[in-house]
Amino acid sequence: MPCLLFLCCTCVWLLVLPVKISALSNEDSDIDVLVLLPEENSYIFSIPRVRPAIDYALKSINSNESLNSGFNFKVHYNNSNCGNQALFSFVERSFQKKPDVVLGPVCEYAAAQVVRMASYWNIPILSAGALASGFGTKKAEYTHLTRVSPAYSKMGKRSGRCLNISLGRRLFSSTRRTKNGTASSPSRGLRCARSRGYHTMTLAFDLRHPMEIEEIIKSIQESDGIVVMCAASNDIRDIMLAAHRRRMTNGDYIFFNIELFNSTSYGNGSWKRGDKNDAEAKQAYAALKTVTLLRSVKPEFERFSMEVNRSLQKQGVSGEDDSINMFIEGFHDALLLYALALHEVLKNGYSKKDGDKIVQHMWNRTFEGIAGQVSIDENGDRDGDFSVIAITDPEAGTHKVVANFYGKNQSFEVQPNVKIDMFIQRLPHDENRVHGNRDTPPCKSCGLGESAVTGIVVGALLGTALLLAFYFFRKNYRITIERRIQTEECDIGKHRQLREDSIRSNFSAA
Repeated sequence: MPCLLFLCCTCVWLLVLPVKISALSNEDSDIDVLVLLPEENSYIFSIPRVRPAIDYALKSINSNESLNSGFNFKVHYNNSNCGNQALFSFVERSFQKKPDVVLGPVCEYAAAQVVRMASYWNIPILSAGALASGFGTKKAEYTHLTRVSPAYSKMGKRSGRCLNISLGRRLFSSTRRTKNGTASSPSRGLRCARSRGYHTMTLAFDLRHPMEIEEIIKSIQESDGIVVMCAASNDIRDIMLAAHRRRMTNGDYIFFNIELFNSTSYGNGSWKRGDKNDAEAKQAYAALKTVTLLRSVKPEFERFSMEVNRSLQKQGVSGEDDSINMFIEGFHDALLLYALALHEVLKNGYSKKDGDKIVQHMWNRTFEGIAGQVSIDENGDRDGDFSVIAITDPEAGTHKVVANFYGKNQSFEVQPNVKIDMFIQRLPHDENRVHGNRDTPPCKSCGLGESAVTGIVVGALLGTALLLAFYFFRKNYRITIERRIQTEECDIGKHRQLREDSIRSNFSAA
Protein backbone atom coordinates (compact mmCIF):
# COMPACT_ATOMS: atom_id res chain seq x y z
CA MET A 1 0.00 0.00 0.00
CA PRO A 2 2.74 2.57 0.81
CA CYS A 3 4.44 1.68 -2.45
CA LEU A 4 1.21 2.29 -4.37
CA LEU A 5 0.75 5.68 -2.69
CA PHE A 6 4.35 6.62 -3.53
CA LEU A 7 3.85 5.67 -7.18
CA CYS A 8 0.67 7.75 -7.39
CA CYS A 9 2.40 10.82 -5.92
CA THR A 10 5.32 10.37 -8.28
CA CYS A 11 3.01 10.23 -11.31
CA VAL A 12 1.17 13.37 -10.22
CA TRP A 13 4.47 15.21 -9.67
CA LEU A 14 5.73 14.18 -13.10
CA LEU A 15 2.53 15.46 -14.68
CA VAL A 16 2.70 18.82 -12.90
CA LEU A 17 6.47 19.31 -13.41
CA PRO A 18 6.32 20.05 -17.19
CA VAL A 19 3.67 22.70 -16.55
CA LYS A 20 5.91 24.43 -13.98
CA ILE A 21 8.96 24.13 -16.19
CA SER A 22 7.00 25.51 -19.14
CA ALA A 23 5.79 28.49 -17.07
CA LEU A 24 9.29 29.13 -15.78
CA SER A 25 10.71 28.78 -19.28
CA ASN A 26 8.18 31.25 -20.68
CA GLU A 27 9.05 33.73 -17.94
CA ASP A 28 12.76 33.38 -18.57
CA SER A 29 12.24 33.85 -22.31
CA ASP A 30 10.73 37.31 -21.80
CA ILE A 31 12.74 40.53 -21.81
CA ASP A 32 10.94 43.16 -19.78
CA VAL A 33 11.64 46.61 -21.23
CA LEU A 34 10.58 49.60 -19.13
CA VAL A 35 10.22 52.89 -21.02
CA LEU A 36 10.15 56.00 -18.81
CA LEU A 37 9.05 59.03 -20.82
CA PRO A 38 6.42 61.77 -20.41
CA GLU A 39 2.96 61.13 -21.82
CA GLU A 40 2.31 64.77 -22.67
CA ASN A 41 2.84 65.48 -26.37
CA SER A 42 4.24 68.93 -25.74
CA TYR A 43 7.54 67.09 -25.24
CA ILE A 44 9.25 66.07 -28.47
CA PHE A 45 10.28 62.81 -26.75
CA SER A 46 6.83 61.86 -25.43
CA ILE A 47 5.62 58.25 -25.31
CA PRO A 48 3.24 58.66 -28.31
CA ARG A 49 6.11 60.05 -30.40
CA VAL A 50 8.71 57.43 -29.41
CA ARG A 51 6.46 54.33 -29.35
CA PRO A 52 6.37 53.90 -33.19
CA ALA A 53 10.18 53.93 -33.31
CA ILE A 54 10.42 51.25 -30.61
CA ASP A 55 7.82 49.15 -32.45
CA TYR A 56 9.90 49.47 -35.62
CA ALA A 57 13.01 48.35 -33.73
CA LEU A 58 11.16 45.28 -32.37
CA LYS A 59 10.27 44.25 -35.92
CA SER A 60 13.94 44.56 -36.91
CA ILE A 61 15.04 42.48 -33.92
CA ASN A 62 12.57 39.67 -34.64
CA SER A 63 13.57 39.48 -38.30
CA ASN A 64 17.36 39.58 -37.79
CA GLU A 65 19.21 36.47 -36.60
CA SER A 66 22.11 38.52 -35.22
CA LEU A 67 19.66 40.42 -33.01
CA ASN A 68 17.09 37.76 -32.16
CA SER A 69 18.20 35.62 -29.22
CA GLY A 70 14.91 33.77 -28.91
CA PHE A 71 13.53 36.18 -26.33
CA ASN A 72 10.14 37.82 -26.41
CA PHE A 73 10.47 41.57 -25.79
CA LYS A 74 7.67 42.92 -23.61
CA VAL A 75 7.62 46.73 -23.52
CA HIS A 76 5.97 48.60 -20.67
CA TYR A 77 5.42 52.37 -20.95
CA ASN A 78 5.29 54.46 -17.77
CA ASN A 79 4.83 58.21 -17.45
CA SER A 80 7.96 59.94 -16.16
CA ASN A 81 6.36 63.39 -16.21
CA CYS A 82 9.94 64.64 -16.58
CA GLY A 83 10.36 64.61 -12.80
CA ASN A 84 10.07 62.51 -9.64
CA GLN A 85 7.32 60.40 -11.18
CA ALA A 86 10.04 58.58 -13.16
CA LEU A 87 11.61 57.21 -9.97
CA PHE A 88 8.24 56.35 -8.43
CA SER A 89 7.19 54.40 -11.54
CA PHE A 90 10.52 52.58 -11.69
CA VAL A 91 10.43 51.52 -8.04
CA GLU A 92 6.75 50.55 -8.14
CA ARG A 93 7.24 48.25 -11.12
CA SER A 94 10.44 46.82 -9.64
CA PHE A 95 8.50 45.71 -6.54
CA GLN A 96 6.43 43.48 -8.83
CA LYS A 97 9.34 42.39 -11.04
CA LYS A 98 12.56 44.18 -11.89
CA PRO A 99 12.82 45.09 -15.58
CA ASP A 100 15.67 43.65 -17.61
CA VAL A 101 16.45 46.98 -19.27
CA VAL A 102 15.27 50.60 -18.93
CA LEU A 103 14.87 53.10 -21.80
CA GLY A 104 14.85 56.73 -20.63
CA PRO A 105 14.32 59.08 -18.91
CA VAL A 106 15.41 62.07 -21.00
CA CYS A 107 15.16 64.97 -18.55
CA GLU A 108 18.29 65.34 -16.42
CA TYR A 109 16.72 65.51 -12.96
CA ALA A 110 14.44 62.53 -13.62
CA ALA A 111 17.27 60.54 -15.18
CA ALA A 112 19.72 61.11 -12.32
CA GLN A 113 17.52 59.35 -9.76
CA VAL A 114 16.56 56.43 -11.99
CA VAL A 115 20.11 55.84 -13.26
CA ARG A 116 21.47 55.66 -9.70
CA MET A 117 18.87 53.07 -8.73
CA ALA A 118 19.28 51.03 -11.93
CA SER A 119 23.05 50.98 -11.53
CA TYR A 120 22.66 49.75 -7.93
CA TRP A 121 20.28 46.98 -9.08
CA ASN A 122 22.60 45.95 -11.97
CA ILE A 123 20.02 46.90 -14.64
CA PRO A 124 21.26 48.36 -17.97
CA ILE A 125 19.72 51.74 -18.74
CA LEU A 126 19.89 53.44 -22.13
CA SER A 127 18.74 56.97 -22.88
CA ALA A 128 18.62 59.34 -25.81
CA GLY A 129 18.68 62.11 -23.22
CA ALA A 130 20.53 62.72 -19.95
CA LEU A 131 22.90 64.83 -22.05
CA ALA A 132 24.32 67.01 -19.28
CA SER A 133 28.06 66.78 -18.66
CA GLY A 134 27.54 65.44 -15.13
CA PHE A 135 26.45 62.07 -16.53
CA GLY A 136 29.84 61.71 -18.19
CA THR A 137 31.37 60.58 -14.88
CA LYS A 138 30.13 57.00 -14.81
CA LYS A 139 32.28 55.36 -12.14
CA ALA A 140 30.59 56.77 -9.07
CA GLU A 141 26.83 56.64 -9.62
CA TYR A 142 26.00 56.13 -13.30
CA THR A 143 27.86 52.89 -14.02
CA HIS A 144 25.08 51.30 -16.09
CA LEU A 145 24.09 54.33 -18.20
CA THR A 146 24.60 54.28 -21.96
CA ARG A 147 23.81 57.49 -23.87
CA VAL A 148 22.78 56.85 -27.47
CA SER A 149 22.60 60.53 -28.41
CA PRO A 150 25.60 62.86 -28.46
CA ALA A 151 26.04 64.68 -25.16
CA TYR A 152 26.43 68.45 -24.93
CA SER A 153 30.15 68.03 -24.29
CA LYS A 154 30.41 66.26 -27.66
CA MET A 155 28.64 69.19 -29.27
CA GLY A 156 31.11 71.53 -27.59
CA LYS A 157 34.06 69.67 -29.05
CA ARG A 158 32.50 69.87 -32.50
CA SER A 159 31.89 73.58 -32.09
CA GLY A 160 35.52 73.98 -31.10
CA ARG A 161 36.64 72.37 -34.34
CA CYS A 162 34.36 74.71 -36.29
CA LEU A 163 35.69 77.73 -34.42
CA ASN A 164 39.30 76.67 -35.02
CA ILE A 165 38.93 77.30 -38.75
CA SER A 166 37.47 80.79 -38.24
CA LEU A 167 39.45 83.97 -37.72
CA GLY A 168 37.19 85.40 -35.07
CA ARG A 169 38.20 85.06 -31.40
CA ARG A 170 35.07 86.33 -29.66
CA LEU A 171 31.99 84.13 -29.49
CA PHE A 172 28.39 85.22 -28.85
CA SER A 173 25.91 82.53 -27.79
CA SER A 174 22.14 83.11 -27.78
CA THR A 175 19.73 80.50 -26.44
CA ARG A 176 16.02 80.39 -25.67
CA ARG A 177 14.52 78.41 -22.80
CA THR A 178 11.47 76.25 -23.53
CA LYS A 179 9.14 74.02 -21.60
CA ASN A 180 11.24 71.00 -22.50
CA GLY A 181 14.12 72.57 -20.61
CA THR A 182 16.55 71.53 -23.31
CA ALA A 183 16.91 74.48 -25.65
CA SER A 184 19.45 76.31 -23.55
CA SER A 185 21.41 73.18 -22.69
CA PRO A 186 23.50 72.90 -25.89
CA SER A 187 25.16 76.17 -24.98
CA ARG A 188 26.74 74.39 -22.01
CA GLY A 189 28.85 72.41 -24.43
CA LEU A 190 30.19 75.63 -25.93
CA ARG A 191 31.97 76.43 -22.67
CA CYS A 192 34.89 74.42 -23.94
CA ALA A 193 35.50 77.29 -26.35
CA ARG A 194 36.86 79.28 -23.41
CA SER A 195 39.61 76.73 -22.92
CA ARG A 196 40.55 77.22 -26.58
CA GLY A 197 41.18 80.92 -26.07
CA TYR A 198 37.78 82.32 -27.07
CA HIS A 199 36.04 85.07 -25.18
CA THR A 200 32.38 84.09 -24.87
CA MET A 201 29.23 86.11 -24.24
CA THR A 202 25.96 84.32 -23.50
CA LEU A 203 22.45 85.76 -23.70
CA ALA A 204 19.46 83.63 -22.69
CA PHE A 205 15.88 84.73 -23.32
CA ASP A 206 12.69 83.18 -22.00
CA LEU A 207 9.87 81.79 -24.12
CA ARG A 208 7.33 83.29 -21.72
CA HIS A 209 8.39 86.83 -22.57
CA PRO A 210 8.69 88.68 -25.89
CA MET A 211 12.11 88.48 -27.47
CA GLU A 212 14.08 91.74 -27.30
CA ILE A 213 15.57 91.91 -30.78
CA GLU A 214 17.34 95.20 -30.15
CA GLU A 215 19.09 93.82 -27.07
CA ILE A 216 20.21 90.73 -28.96
CA ILE A 217 21.53 92.72 -31.93
CA LYS A 218 23.40 95.07 -29.61
CA SER A 219 25.03 92.14 -27.85
CA ILE A 220 26.02 90.62 -31.19
CA GLN A 221 27.58 93.88 -32.32
CA GLU A 222 29.58 94.09 -29.11
CA SER A 223 30.86 90.55 -29.60
CA ASP A 224 32.33 91.31 -33.03
CA GLY A 225 32.72 87.66 -33.89
CA ILE A 226 30.99 84.32 -34.19
CA VAL A 227 27.31 84.05 -33.30
CA VAL A 228 25.89 80.71 -32.13
CA MET A 229 22.10 80.54 -31.70
CA CYS A 230 19.73 77.90 -30.39
CA ALA A 231 16.09 78.95 -30.63
CA ALA A 232 12.82 78.33 -32.44
CA SER A 233 12.80 78.78 -36.21
CA ASN A 234 10.69 81.95 -36.06
CA ASP A 235 13.08 83.48 -33.51
CA ILE A 236 16.06 82.64 -35.70
CA ARG A 237 14.33 84.30 -38.64
CA ASP A 238 13.60 87.48 -36.66
CA ILE A 239 17.22 87.72 -35.50
CA MET A 240 18.61 87.17 -39.01
CA LEU A 241 16.24 89.77 -40.49
CA ALA A 242 17.29 92.34 -37.89
CA ALA A 243 20.98 91.58 -38.47
CA HIS A 244 20.57 91.83 -42.25
CA ARG A 245 18.86 95.22 -41.99
CA ARG A 246 21.88 96.46 -40.05
CA ARG A 247 24.27 95.15 -42.71
CA MET A 248 25.73 92.50 -40.42
CA THR A 249 25.40 89.61 -42.90
CA ASN A 250 28.16 90.64 -45.29
CA GLY A 251 30.90 88.48 -43.73
CA ASP A 252 31.90 90.51 -40.68
CA TYR A 253 29.93 88.05 -38.55
CA ILE A 254 29.50 84.30 -38.84
CA PHE A 255 26.08 83.01 -37.78
CA PHE A 256 25.57 79.41 -36.62
CA ASN A 257 22.18 77.94 -35.73
CA ILE A 258 22.23 74.76 -33.64
CA GLU A 259 19.43 72.38 -34.57
CA LEU A 260 20.67 69.66 -32.24
CA PHE A 261 17.37 67.81 -31.98
CA ASN A 262 16.45 67.81 -35.67
CA SER A 263 13.16 69.48 -34.81
CA THR A 264 11.68 72.59 -36.36
CA SER A 265 11.00 74.05 -32.92
CA TYR A 266 14.75 74.60 -32.58
CA GLY A 267 15.30 76.32 -35.91
CA ASN A 268 15.47 74.27 -39.11
CA GLY A 269 17.14 76.93 -41.23
CA SER A 270 13.98 77.61 -43.22
CA TRP A 271 13.52 81.22 -44.32
CA LYS A 272 10.25 80.95 -46.24
CA ARG A 273 7.00 81.98 -44.54
CA GLY A 274 4.94 83.29 -47.44
CA ASP A 275 4.98 86.86 -46.15
CA LYS A 276 6.41 90.15 -47.36
CA ASN A 277 9.76 89.46 -45.69
CA ASP A 278 10.59 86.29 -47.64
CA ALA A 279 12.89 87.97 -50.16
CA GLU A 280 14.81 89.77 -47.43
CA ALA A 281 14.95 86.63 -45.27
CA LYS A 282 16.42 84.64 -48.15
CA GLN A 283 19.27 87.13 -48.44
CA ALA A 284 19.81 87.11 -44.66
CA TYR A 285 19.92 83.31 -44.47
CA ALA A 286 22.76 83.24 -46.97
CA ALA A 287 24.97 84.15 -43.99
CA LEU A 288 23.55 81.43 -41.71
CA LYS A 289 25.02 77.95 -41.19
CA THR A 290 22.84 75.37 -39.45
CA VAL A 291 24.42 72.60 -37.40
CA THR A 292 22.37 69.43 -37.14
CA LEU A 293 22.82 65.70 -36.75
CA LEU A 294 24.48 63.97 -39.68
CA ARG A 295 22.04 63.93 -42.57
CA SER A 296 21.23 60.37 -43.61
CA VAL A 297 20.67 59.19 -47.18
CA LYS A 298 19.92 55.56 -46.28
CA PRO A 299 16.79 54.12 -47.93
CA GLU A 300 16.03 52.33 -44.64
CA PHE A 301 15.86 55.69 -42.86
CA GLU A 302 13.32 56.93 -45.40
CA ARG A 303 11.12 53.88 -44.77
CA PHE A 304 11.52 54.38 -41.03
CA SER A 305 10.50 58.05 -41.30
CA MET A 306 7.43 57.25 -43.39
CA GLU A 307 6.22 54.52 -41.03
CA VAL A 308 6.79 56.60 -37.89
CA ASN A 309 5.01 59.63 -39.36
CA ARG A 310 2.15 57.41 -40.50
CA SER A 311 1.78 56.09 -36.95
CA LEU A 312 1.86 59.60 -35.52
CA GLN A 313 -0.90 60.69 -37.86
CA LYS A 314 -3.06 57.74 -36.80
CA GLN A 315 -2.58 58.76 -33.17
CA GLY A 316 -3.58 62.31 -33.98
CA VAL A 317 -0.14 63.62 -33.00
CA SER A 318 0.42 66.68 -35.15
CA GLY A 319 2.21 69.98 -35.11
CA GLU A 320 5.59 71.28 -36.15
CA ASP A 321 7.40 68.82 -33.88
CA ASP A 322 6.19 65.61 -35.58
CA SER A 323 9.40 65.18 -37.59
CA ILE A 324 12.03 62.54 -36.86
CA ASN A 325 14.15 64.10 -34.14
CA MET A 326 17.20 62.69 -32.40
CA PHE A 327 15.15 61.26 -29.52
CA ILE A 328 12.93 59.18 -31.79
CA GLU A 329 15.95 57.98 -33.72
CA GLY A 330 17.99 57.46 -30.54
CA PHE A 331 15.53 55.19 -28.71
CA HIS A 332 15.20 53.03 -31.82
CA ASP A 333 18.97 52.57 -31.90
CA ALA A 334 19.05 52.01 -28.12
CA LEU A 335 16.88 48.91 -28.36
CA LEU A 336 19.00 47.57 -31.25
CA LEU A 337 22.17 48.12 -29.22
CA TYR A 338 20.76 46.26 -26.23
CA ALA A 339 19.65 43.34 -28.43
CA LEU A 340 23.14 43.13 -29.94
CA ALA A 341 24.87 43.12 -26.55
CA LEU A 342 22.40 40.61 -25.10
CA HIS A 343 22.97 38.23 -28.01
CA GLU A 344 26.74 38.36 -27.49
CA VAL A 345 26.49 37.93 -23.71
CA LEU A 346 24.30 34.84 -24.06
CA LYS A 347 26.77 33.29 -26.51
CA ASN A 348 29.50 33.74 -23.88
CA GLY A 349 27.51 31.74 -21.33
CA TYR A 350 26.00 34.58 -19.30
CA SER A 351 22.32 35.37 -18.73
CA LYS A 352 20.06 38.38 -19.20
CA LYS A 353 20.49 39.15 -15.49
CA ASP A 354 24.20 39.88 -15.93
CA GLY A 355 23.61 43.59 -16.44
CA ASP A 356 27.23 44.59 -15.98
CA LYS A 357 28.33 42.20 -18.74
CA ILE A 358 25.66 43.54 -21.09
CA VAL A 359 26.80 47.10 -20.39
CA GLN A 360 30.41 46.16 -21.20
CA HIS A 361 29.31 44.79 -24.58
CA MET A 362 27.39 48.00 -25.36
CA TRP A 363 30.36 50.28 -24.71
CA ASN A 364 33.33 50.89 -26.99
CA ARG A 365 31.69 49.55 -30.13
CA THR A 366 30.23 50.61 -33.47
CA PHE A 367 27.00 49.28 -34.96
CA GLU A 368 24.61 50.14 -37.76
CA GLY A 369 21.79 52.40 -36.60
CA ILE A 370 18.71 53.50 -38.49
CA ALA A 371 20.44 56.60 -39.91
CA GLY A 372 23.97 55.22 -40.24
CA GLN A 373 26.83 54.01 -38.10
CA VAL A 374 26.57 54.66 -34.37
CA SER A 375 29.80 54.76 -32.32
CA ILE A 376 29.69 54.36 -28.55
CA ASP A 377 32.96 55.31 -26.86
CA GLU A 378 34.69 53.55 -23.98
CA ASN A 379 32.73 55.68 -21.51
CA GLY A 380 29.33 54.62 -22.84
CA ASP A 381 28.63 57.90 -24.67
CA ARG A 382 27.84 58.27 -28.33
CA ASP A 383 30.36 59.99 -30.58
CA GLY A 384 28.28 62.62 -32.32
CA ASP A 385 28.34 62.98 -36.09
CA PHE A 386 27.05 66.33 -37.33
CA SER A 387 26.37 68.14 -40.58
CA VAL A 388 26.57 71.83 -41.41
CA ILE A 389 23.96 72.97 -43.93
CA ALA A 390 23.87 76.33 -45.67
CA ILE A 391 22.32 78.06 -48.66
CA THR A 392 24.36 77.08 -51.71
CA ASP A 393 22.05 78.66 -54.29
CA PRO A 394 21.33 82.27 -53.26
CA GLU A 395 18.77 82.72 -56.04
CA ALA A 396 16.66 79.70 -55.12
CA GLY A 397 17.51 79.83 -51.43
CA THR A 398 18.04 76.06 -51.22
CA HIS A 399 20.10 74.39 -48.49
CA LYS A 400 22.67 71.66 -48.86
CA VAL A 401 25.19 69.94 -46.63
CA VAL A 402 28.45 71.88 -46.87
CA ALA A 403 30.50 70.05 -44.24
CA ASN A 404 30.40 67.03 -41.94
CA PHE A 405 31.98 66.37 -38.59
CA TYR A 406 32.72 62.77 -37.57
CA GLY A 407 33.03 62.32 -33.84
CA LYS A 408 34.89 59.01 -33.79
CA ASN A 409 37.98 60.30 -35.59
CA GLN A 410 37.39 64.00 -34.74
CA SER A 411 37.55 65.07 -38.39
CA PHE A 412 35.85 68.07 -40.01
CA GLU A 413 35.37 67.53 -43.74
CA VAL A 414 34.19 70.22 -46.11
CA GLN A 415 32.18 68.90 -49.04
CA PRO A 416 33.64 69.05 -52.57
CA ASN A 417 32.93 72.24 -54.51
CA VAL A 418 32.33 74.12 -51.27
CA LYS A 419 34.58 77.12 -50.60
CA ILE A 420 36.21 77.24 -47.17
CA ASP A 421 35.66 81.02 -47.22
CA MET A 422 32.12 80.59 -45.93
CA PHE A 423 33.56 79.43 -42.59
CA ILE A 424 36.11 82.26 -42.30
CA GLN A 425 35.21 85.50 -40.59
CA ARG A 426 36.19 88.63 -42.48
CA LEU A 427 37.89 91.17 -40.24
CA PRO A 428 35.55 94.16 -39.76
CA HIS A 429 36.65 97.23 -41.72
CA ASP A 430 34.19 99.64 -40.12
CA GLU A 431 34.79 100.37 -36.44
CA ASN A 432 31.52 102.32 -36.23
CA ARG A 433 29.61 99.05 -36.66
CA VAL A 434 31.48 97.45 -33.76
CA HIS A 435 30.39 100.21 -31.41
CA GLY A 436 26.77 100.06 -32.48
CA ASN A 437 26.56 103.08 -34.81
CA ARG A 438 24.29 101.45 -37.38
CA ASP A 439 23.46 104.67 -39.23
CA THR A 440 26.97 105.32 -40.46
CA PRO A 441 27.57 103.72 -43.87
CA PRO A 442 30.72 101.69 -44.50
CA CYS A 443 33.77 103.62 -45.57
CA LYS A 444 34.12 103.68 -49.36
CA SER A 445 37.46 105.54 -49.58
CA CYS A 446 40.43 103.98 -51.23
CA GLY A 447 42.90 105.34 -48.66
CA LEU A 448 43.81 103.85 -45.32
CA GLY A 449 40.83 103.42 -43.04
CA GLU A 450 40.71 104.24 -39.35
CA SER A 451 41.39 100.61 -38.44
CA ALA A 452 44.48 100.46 -40.64
CA VAL A 453 45.89 103.70 -39.23
CA THR A 454 45.24 102.52 -35.69
CA GLY A 455 46.97 99.24 -36.46
CA ILE A 456 50.04 101.00 -37.86
CA VAL A 457 50.32 103.35 -34.87
CA VAL A 458 49.88 100.54 -32.35
CA GLY A 459 52.36 98.38 -34.25
CA ALA A 460 54.93 101.17 -34.28
CA LEU A 461 54.53 101.78 -30.55
CA LEU A 462 54.90 98.09 -29.79
CA GLY A 463 57.98 97.86 -31.98
CA THR A 464 59.59 100.84 -30.26
CA ALA A 465 58.77 99.42 -26.85
CA LEU A 466 60.35 96.09 -27.76
CA LEU A 467 63.53 97.80 -29.01
CA LEU A 468 63.85 99.88 -25.84
CA ALA A 469 63.22 96.83 -23.67
CA PHE A 470 65.88 94.88 -25.54
CA TYR A 471 68.39 97.76 -25.22
CA PHE A 472 67.92 98.11 -21.45
CA PHE A 473 67.93 94.36 -20.96
CA ARG A 474 71.21 94.03 -22.91
CA LYS A 475 72.78 96.93 -21.01
CA ASN A 476 71.79 95.60 -17.59
CA TYR A 477 72.82 92.09 -18.56
CA ARG A 478 76.32 93.32 -19.59
CA ILE A 479 76.72 95.27 -16.32
CA THR A 480 75.64 92.24 -14.31
CA ILE A 481 78.11 89.98 -16.13
CA GLU A 482 80.97 92.45 -15.63
CA ARG A 483 80.22 92.77 -11.91
CA ARG A 484 79.98 88.99 -11.59
CA ILE A 485 83.38 88.56 -13.31
CA GLN A 486 84.96 91.11 -11.00
CA THR A 487 83.46 89.42 -7.95
CA GLU A 488 84.60 85.99 -9.10
CA GLU A 489 88.15 87.29 -9.76
CA CYS A 490 88.20 88.82 -6.29
CA ASP A 491 86.98 85.56 -4.74
CA ILE A 492 89.57 83.56 -6.67
CA GLY A 493 92.32 85.91 -5.41
CA LYS A 494 91.13 85.49 -1.83
CA HIS A 495 91.06 81.69 -2.12
CA ARG A 496 94.58 81.67 -3.64
CA GLN A 497 95.90 83.86 -0.83
CA LEU A 498 94.28 81.58 1.78
CA ARG A 499 95.87 78.49 0.22
CA GLU A 500 99.33 80.17 0.17
CA ASP A 501 98.98 81.25 3.82
CA SER A 502 97.92 77.74 4.77
CA ILE A 503 100.94 76.19 3.03
CA ARG A 504 103.34 78.62 4.71
CA SER A 505 101.86 77.86 8.12
CA ASN A 506 102.25 74.13 7.55
CA PHE A 507 105.95 74.50 6.58
CA SER A 508 106.55 76.71 9.56
CA ALA A 509 105.06 74.12 11.87
CA ALA A 510 107.18 71.41 10.30
